[in-house]
Amino acid sequence: MKVKNKHYRTVWMEKGVVKLINQTLIPHKFEIKTSANYQETAKAIKDMIVRGAPAIGAAAAYGIVQAVNAANSSNFGEYIKQAEICLKNTRPTAKDLFTAIDYVMEVIKDETSLEKIKSIVFNRAEEYANKSADACKKIGEYGAELIKDGDIIETHCNAGWLACVDWGTALSPIYHAKQQGKQIFVYVDETRPRCQGSNLTAWELAEEGVPHRVIPDNAGAYYMSKGVSMMMVGADRIAANGDVANKIGTYEKAIVAKEFGIPFYVAAPMSTFDLSCLSGKDIPIEERSEDEVAYVHGWSDNGNFSRVRIMPVKSRACNPSFDVTPSKYIAGIITEKGIIKPDNESILNLFAVNNVAEFEGVKK
Repeated sequence: MKVKNKHYRTVWMEKGVVKLINQTLIPHKFEIKTSANYQETAKAIKDMIVRGAPAIGAAAAYGIVQAVNAANSSNFGEYIKQAEICLKNTRPTAKDLFTAIDYVMEVIKDETSLEKIKSIVFNRAEEYANKSADACKKIGEYGAELIKDGDIIETHCNAGWLACVDWGTALSPIYHAKQQGKQIFVYVDETRPRCQGSNLTAWELAEEGVPHRVIPDNAGAYYMSKGVSMMMVGADRIAANGDVANKIGTYEKAIVAKEFGIPFYVAAPMSTFDLSCLSGKDIPIEERSEDEVAYVHGWSDNGNFSRVRIMPVKSRACNPSFDVTPSKYIAGIITEKGIIKPDNESILNLFAVNNVAEFEGVKK
């Protein structure tokens, strides 16, 4: 997508250096962060400089490339395994992270020549990133068919191009609908504690000229009662039965949407599905630092970036990063192959019809 008329991907690689849009500074500052080795790339993922399941998948794929470039023949196997473990331990819930790493590792495990591996591994990671961007574009094309002129859409967290290599998942249909000339309006949940909605989604929509308003997380039911056409969210992992792990608070929104008869759609590429998870109960949920709840970050009116504590020092906080929305609350899952029902039969058929998953790292 474009920032000040220049096209950017969220993450890319140049001459062995991974480049990332620093999402911890948006909307106040647009900055490109660089990481010179896989350890720095892993830290960027862990610290959420890059976040969103497809985006961290691509970043991790490039991280494997960095590890290969740094390895030598005497310690190659051990070094690459160490890098793989390091990168996979950064964000446990996002399936794309594991899919991307496995996709790149696939060409490494069967090759014995280090020089050969070094010559092909970047192209493999780049191929993954390109496929991911293409998948998100297709999601937008299919999802836009659901959106009518005049629709009001609510979204949670950030599932736009910042969360992906390009286009986004839940926001891709919105961007495509706008390009089709449809008049739409978006309610953006602020999405505490890291405020990915108010910081990132609102910034994206403003850059793309999409009419929107940021609303408090607790105001979803109020605005749904006034009239919302649909809710559209992304996903970090989808189980074989259609249960969806997404940003904390998604489950609540799905319950409220069902109460008001509002269709609740999930947009995600095939790389987000995990058929080894039979249900949402099998999905690991990341717990993050209490400080994310205890403090807020932002720019003061005098231009200083600061951190402010908003709860008593003696109080503790819980901070699960994700929750699981049962499939019964979901109207459909928008994929790059079309819109499917959130059930085991439809998901298995999605993979069977396409023979092998678009991303070969997806294991049945």
